[in-house]
Amino acid sequence: MSDDQSVPNPFGLAMNAQRQFIDATTGAFDRAQVAEERLDTIENIDVGQTPSEVVYEENKLELLHYESMTEEQNEVPILVIYALINKPFILDLQPDRSVVRRLLEAGHDVYLIDWNEPSRLDQHLGLDDYVNRYIDNCVDEVRERSGQDAINVLGYCMGGTMSAMYATLYPEKVNALGLMAAGLCFENSGGVLETWGSDEYYDPRDVTESYGNMPAEFLDIGFALMDPVANFVSKYARLYDNLEDEDFVENFARMERWLDEGIDVAGEAYVEFLEDIYQENKLYRNELELDGELVDVSEIDMPVLQILGEYDHLIPPGASKPFNEIVGSDDVTTIEYSTGHIGLSVSGSSHEEVWPQVAEWYHERSDVESEGVTETVQRADAGSDAEVRVDPTEGDLDEVEIEIEDDEGVQTELVERDGDDVESAIEEATDVEIADEESESDGESEEADDLDGVADETDVEEDTRDPAATVGSELEEIDGIGPTYAERLRETGIGTIDELTEHDAAAVAEAAGVSEDRAADWLEQARS
Repeated sequence: MSDDQSVPNPFGLAMNAQRQFIDATTGAFDRAQVAEERLDTIENIDVGQTPSEVVYEENKLELLHYESMTEEQNEVPILVIYALINKPFILDLQPDRSVVRRLLEAGHDVYLIDWNEPSRLDQHLGLDDYVNRYIDNCVDEVRERSGQDAINVLGYCMGGTMSAMYATLYPEKVNALGLMAAGLCFENSGGVLETWGSDEYYDPRDVTESYGNMPAEFLDIGFALMDPVANFVSKYARLYDNLEDEDFVENFARMERWLDEGIDVAGEAYVEFLEDIYQENKLYRNELELDGELVDVSEIDMPVLQILGEYDHLIPPGASKPFNEIVGSDDVTTIEYSTGHIGLSVSGSSHEEVWPQVAEWYHERSDVESEGVTETVQRADAGSDAEVRVDPTEGDLDEVEIEIEDDEGVQTELVERDGDDVESAIEEATDVEIADEESESDGESEEADDLDGVADETDVEEDTRDPAATVGSELEEIDGIGPTYAERLRETGIGTIDELTEHDAAAVAEAAGVSEDRAADWLEQARS
């Protein structure tokens, strides 16, 4: 052996092994010191902390309205339609990872449907009940509270699928449609669930005929088995390694609470979703019917936003993207981010990069105050050689940015959302007086006067009617009677609570299109 060659330490391996053992023992001791405290953290972790109030209830569902976090809010509210599986606090997990808070912080008015857990009595609720009754009643409630004819919708997972159905059937009530990890097309999408749910291997009625509803425990174990090593081994190993990190433990505890607190799914809705959506792909094929009416997705003519997880193993992008090609809208946007199904809601990077884009997308498509601005810009283009553009998303909620480009360059100015203010700014920048809108012809004016006269006569006639007969909100004081049911009852001559009590359960059930048990409950409330 040459002099320059080092002689290996014969005790090196033993010393290294001893050092590793000491480090491991010390680490285990340190973790043991905090184990009891961390266990208490896991058992008592808080979730869903953003303040809200229940503004509408029907059966088990609660419609939550969140407190504003800005001085001004977008006038067009967002209704979040959650899935029927698990609880919705995954969208409000903790303050820095809350979809609800990101929307509130951006100046949106946010509502959310919390379905809660169905009982055995709810096993016959189908997709028609959820879409045409519950969602429609909640949408009408939000429309009434906000004073908007059409509102924004954001559907998550199964809630996104139902949101697409709703937007198809009630396009006049939806201003803009957001679909987050929504299962819309199951034809060789590559998802494991599509294979497991195939009619070749699985009949969902085998479960519901035995249990009534689909038990949450069955769903939980099915989802966990999609990645058994990660769900049964790796995550607990990571928890042990990070037991001294309080933030890590709190994040772990919140996710575990959400995973552990699954809820059953109403039996008929589960069967219909599996058979019609997964196995037969009827929504995508334009063959789905609810209550005998075709769910024609070409009727979706409002702006559509798809929010997808690139690594989503539950709803892979291939189960969502093809839907963009068959909707009737010419304003379709896709945000595909490098995360998974749950990561869209809770990953820190999603909250930094995805949700600001989503909030801005809704702002851009909810500008209810810009009609006068748009008209002014159109007249400016017609009256000058300058090109005038307007961006309603710049500035505060009560401002717009106008950009005027002519031979001398580009000028940009923030002005209030007022046609006169915009007009003055454009005239000053272009030195061209904007032409007034064309006045109506005498014939048109006379026709308008005639119409005003008809309207006046109608007002007189309406004023002579019994005021109680025109008040629909009184019926809605009954728990379970929403705007849709109230309208159905009014159409049959039941316009007040007193009139409701004059009928028996069978008559009320037939008028509203509900079961006699539900009608009997309404009557009991009305007579108490």
